Parts: sequence; structure tokens; C-alpha cells
Amino acid sequence: MNRRLLLISLVCALCCVVSAAQFRNVSVAKAAPGETINGTIVGIGGRFAGRSAPFKLIVNHYTSADDVARLNSALQSGQDQLMNVLSKLDAGRISVGSNVGVVANAIIPSQTAEGGTKLTVLFQRNISFFELRYGTRSEDYRFGYAEIYLNRNGSGEGTFISAAKINLRDGNTWEVEDFGTFPARLMGLRASGSVGVAR
Repeated sequence: MNRRLLLISLVCALCCVVSAAQFRNVSVAKAAPGETINGTIVGIGGRFAGRSAPFKLIVNHYTSADDVARLNSALQSGQDQLMNVLSKLDAGRISVGSNVGVVANAIIPSQTAEGGTKLTVLFQRNISFFELRYGTRSEDYRFGYAEIYLNRNGSGEGTFISAAKINLRDGNTWEVEDFGTFPARLMGLRASGSVGVAR
């Protein structure tokens, strides 16, 4: 199956070259418990091309600068260590369709040039019994990943990768490798309350 590499230059992920103190200079409004972002996820390639389903992200709180630093430090030792640190975090919940979804382990905010907010969501995906039983290649893609871009009014769009590998490139860039052909699109996103308001 074809794979795509998505290079993610995260200000929040530069912990190996930037001290954690610098993260604290980025002031982003805190999310109140239970704030949500709703929208639609649309498949772009593969067997899910053209299909759509409801998308929801519940934000309980944003991931702290210290936790982001720990994630980045763990990633330098590989995906196993990253998963070990990530699995201990709980920032909210992410779901596709009508199911209850999974824990959104990390929700990392940053301000866009236009004054909106970018949310980077990283989570531990559910690996099926089939993948474990037959040792499929997808078993190595243990993370789920989403990028959400919201404007000042709390509306926007984004990208969703249901099965991904996360690697560190050049010590300061997260490299997201998608197991599928293309990432899915997040469309018609709308945030409630203070979520998506950065300053």
C-alpha cells in the first residue's frame, strides 16, 4: 500500500533544540472541560474514498509545555518510548462516526499567522485482533493523528490520519507517515465556546 510522508514542523515539538521555558511564552487560551469541535470527516483515497462520517473532538485541556517536551524527548528514543509517554496522557476524546471514540492523549495548540488556532492531536489508536493475530504491517502504525485549523470565529478544516508512524527528523521536526494512501479531510469544523481562540 502506498504511503505518504507528512512533515509537521511543530513549534510545540522543538523541545530538543528549544528549552521548555520558551513554550511558556506562547499564550493560548485554555479550553474549558467538555468543549467540543464538531465537523465531518471525508475519505480521500483507498476504500474509504468519498465516504463521510461525523467527527468530534472533546477538549478537556490542552497538553502542557512540559508534557510536550517529554513527548519530544521520548520520540528521540523511538516510537515505543513515545507510546509509553503518550499512553499516560489524557487531554480529551476523539471520535469518528457514532462510536464513543478513543482518548485524545495529546492536544497541542499553536497560534496561526492569521490569528487563529492550530490544534495537533495525537492519540493511541485501537489495533484490531486481526492485526495482532496475523502480524500485518499496519500493526506498526500505532498512532492516530489530526491537524485542525480554526479561524478567529472557531470554524475551519483539517487533516486526519487514522494509522500513522511518528518519527523525528533533523532533531526538530515530527515526520508523520500515513499507512493509507491519503489522509482524510476534516471539513465544516466548528468549535464551541472558547476552544480555538488563541491569543
